[in-house]
Formats: sequence, structure tokens, C-alpha cells
Amino acid sequence: MTNYYADASATGFAFKESSYSGGNDNCVEVATLTREGSCVRDSKDPSGPALAFDRAAHESFINAVAAGEFDFGLL
Repeated sequence: MTNYYADASATGFAFKESSYSGGNDNCVEVATLTREGSCVRDSKDPSGPALAFDRAAHESFINAVAAGEFDFGLL
């Protein structure tokens, strides 16, 4: 399952910012979906798009990030 939501604020999901973000509104927020997985959005644009992933897809993404597969340097 991977779903796209054009307006994350309309989903009703409870998005949370990482405690490591420093509160600078420059991070990805995550909402945990019961049994289904999780949903992510950009903290700078809460009414912008969001993506929902099943547990396996999100875990695969986290592992790829940790392995440096998306290390494009500072943008």
C-alpha cells in the first residue's frame, strides 16, 4: 500500500515531528496508521501532499536512508 494524499491536513492523521528536529519546521512529520503503516509529510507544508506506506515499504525506506542510498549531500 502506498497512497498519495493531496492535502495532508485533510486526512485527520495525527502527524508528529521528530524530537531530533530542533523545532525549526524543516523536517518530515510522521503519522502512525493503525496496523497499516505510516504517513509522512513536510513540516513546512502541512496542507501539502502526504504519502502513506505499509510497514514493509516504510521499513525498506528507513533502511535505505540509513545505508546512505539517498545521500545527495546538502541541497
